Amino acid sequence: MKKENQKTNLNETLKKLKEVVSWFESQSEPDVEKGLELVKEGAELIKESRERLSQIENEFKEIKKEIQK
Repeated sequence: MKKENQKTNLNETLKKLKEVVSWFESQSEPDVEKGLELVKEGAELIKESRERLSQIENEFKEIKKEIQK
């Protein structure tokens, strides 16, 4: 997990998510245990991405307020 003062890099997160998806797509009979671990990892990556997107949205709102003053 990320520390609160570290910011999630969305590009890196999307790359990792693509790797998870690619793994599933490449398996004719996926290893259930590894699949479970990758699903957990993917869920965490999605959560981090949503949090970062929310932070970015707030930053844009602050910039907009500053510009409108």
